[in-house]
Amino acid sequence: MKQPWIHNAKTDWWFILSPPFLVLLIIFLFQNQIQGLENHYPFYTWLFLIVFVDVAHVYSTLFKTYFVKGEVQKNKLLYLGIPVVSWLLGMILFQFGSLTFWSVLALVAVFHFIRQQYGFMRIYARFEPNSWSKKIDEIAVYAATIYPMLYWFKTPRAFTWFVSNEFDWLQNLPDYTPSITIIYFAILVVWLFKTVFEVFKTKTINIPKTTLISGTFLSWYFGIVYFNNDLLFTLLNVISHGIPYIALIYIREIQQKENSQLNEMQIFKSFSGIFLFIGVILFFAFFEEFLWETLVWNEHFSLNVVVSEKLFQFLVPLLVVPQLTHYLLDGFIWRKPKKVS
Repeated sequence: MKQPWIHNAKTDWWFILSPPFLVLLIIFLFQNQIQGLENHYPFYTWLFLIVFVDVAHVYSTLFKTYFVKGEVQKNKLLYLGIPVVSWLLGMILFQFGSLTFWSVLALVAVFHFIRQQYGFMRIYARFEPNSWSKKIDEIAVYAATIYPMLYWFKTPRAFTWFVSNEFDWLQNLPDYTPSITIIYFAILVVWLFKTVFEVFKTKTINIPKTTLISGTFLSWYFGIVYFNNDLLFTLLNVISHGIPYIALIYIREIQQKENSQLNEMQIFKSFSGIFLFIGVILFFAFFEEFLWETLVWNEHFSLNVVVSEKLFQFLVPLLVVPQLTHYLLDGFIWRKPKKVS
C-alpha cells in the first residue's frame, strides 16, 4: 500500500512518530541520571522542556495563522475575536478563584492534547475508507488518551498540569478506576487483534498510523499511569506533543508550499531558514516565560518586580491569551474546507 506520510518516511519518523519511543527508551536506560538532572539542574530542564518545546509549539501556530499574508483578512472574526474572548473568559474564570481558573484551563489543555493525537491519526488514515477498522482506530486513540487522564483524576499523582490541586474537585466522584481499567485493556486488545488480523488478511500495514497509535498508548500510559514522576511525565507529555506539532507546522505551512504562496515567508524554506523558524518561536516562547517568571511565578529567576493582587485578575488571564488562543484556534485551522458541489 502507499504509505500516507506527511512529508516522507525519514522526516515523519524522526520528528512526528519517534519522540514517544525515543523518550521511553532514554527513560528506561537512564532513569537515575534523568532524575539527577532534575535534582541538580532544574532550571535547564524547565528551560528546555517547558520554554523551548511546550511554549514554543504554541507560537509555531503563528506560521499557519497570523504570519500568513491575507489570512487574518479572510477571517477577522476568528483571528481577532478568539484572543479577545480568551482574555475575557480568563478574567471571568479568575473571579471564581485562581484554582478554578487553572483547573478549567487544564481541562481545555487536556482536550487539546487528546484531539492532537486524534488529528494525527486522521491524517495518517486519510487514504483509508470509512469502515469498522477506522472506527476501532478512533476508539483506540481516545482510549489511549482519556483513560490515563481519568486514572489521574482519581489517583494522586506526583505531578501537575499547571498548578497543585487542579483536579482535586474530581476526587469526590465514585471510584471508577477498576471498571475503566478493564475497558481500557479490552480496547487495547481489540485494537491489537484488529491490526494483526488486517496484516495477515491484506499483507499490508499502515506504518505511520499504527506507529502513531502505538506511541500514543505508550507515552500516555507510562507518562501518567505507570510512572509517578514529575520530570518523566513532562518528558513524555511535552516532547511527544510539542515536537510533532512544530514539525507538522513547518512541513505543511512552509516546506510543502510554493514560494508564490509563501510570499515573505520564503526566507524560512531554506536550510538556514529552518533555524530561523526555530529561532522565531523560541524568541516568543522565552519572552512569554520571562514575563511569567518576573511578574507572576518568580520560581526560576526573579527581578523582584512587585505586582499587586488586584492586577493579577487582569494580568494572569492576559498572559494566558497566547496559550488559550492556540488551544481554541486549533479547533478551526485544521478543518478541511467543505467541498462545493
